[in-house]
Amino acid sequence: MPAAFFGNRPGRRRLLLLLLLCVSLSGGSPADLTVATQDTSQSQANSLTKMHAGFNESSSASLGPGHTMQLAGQMSVVNYGKYELLLDGDSRSSMERHITLHSATAIELSCRLSKKYSHLKNPEVSWKRGNETIGNVHKTGNSWNIRLEVLDSSKLGSYSCNLIGEEISSMVHLQLPKIDENKKPIISYEGDTAVMICKSHDYAPLSWTWYMTNGSKQVAINDSLADKYVIDRKPTNVTHLKIRKVTEEDDGVYWCEAAFNLGKSKGKQQLIVLSFLVPLKPFLGVVAEVIFFLTVVFLYELYSKRKANAEDEKESDQVEQLKTEEKSGLEKSSARQRKN
Repeated sequence: MPAAFFGNRPGRRRLLLLLLLCVSLSGGSPADLTVATQDTSQSQANSLTKMHAGFNESSSASLGPGHTMQLAGQMSVVNYGKYELLLDGDSRSSMERHITLHSATAIELSCRLSKKYSHLKNPEVSWKRGNETIGNVHKTGNSWNIRLEVLDSSKLGSYSCNLIGEEISSMVHLQLPKIDENKKPIISYEGDTAVMICKSHDYAPLSWTWYMTNGSKQVAINDSLADKYVIDRKPTNVTHLKIRKVTEEDDGVYWCEAAFNLGKSKGKQQLIVLSFLVPLKPFLGVVAEVIFFLTVVFLYELYSKRKANAEDEKESDQVEQLKTEEKSGLEKSSARQRKN
């Protein structure tokens, strides 16, 4: 202990003598003093342990969204969240929520009945997953609650709370993070480099995997084909697939898969590979139309000329025939005059 507390050495001796005197008057011994000191230390340690345990129990019971808690029988720490649905019977404001989960999570889903149904004496609300009714529904006031421990994708899906006897329900969807994909097809020309991108907003996957569709199968694209495919995974929530010197065989559907603790999500991309003749098709079409038009004009002119020549020849033949007839008529009249 510090010297300021005990003072000098004579002061220490006086304190020790005083302690020995107290022990003697109480009928104890110096050994009892040591044991008493150890018991006091042990009781203080036990008190601290109980306080710590009590703090853990109370904190686990009062956790809210964004905090962590330890699930029963599980050693890993997971997230905890509480979400509420409202049963009000108004289809326009019928509540439907989408909850995105990427890691193990303890969830409490609460279904609260609107005040407009306060006239009901004993309202009953059931929770369902699909067509399966869920047990262990806890009623608190005007709310019916269920608790889920979502440790894998088997607990994901759609949950609904329904007012028994009435066609009133609300729904919540537990889902993995969605992959932001390009809805429009990616168009590239033969020999170019095609780039496809997938994103996972707000959530970083553990890993990314790209697949290409081969008939009805999906074939994984690995990094061993670096001369053809380049996969970039930085930052972790974005992935790029580069296909070098694309050919018509690369045309098709590609999938990007993001792996999370709870499961895997996929995004779809479509690649269309065009030949260099494709941009020339409109031009070739125009050229073909011009050639066709010129051919028709040429044939029409040729036909017109032939027809004109034929008519000219016919007219000349008629003129020659008239001349011949006139000549023969003159000769006949001359002969008659001579006879007379």
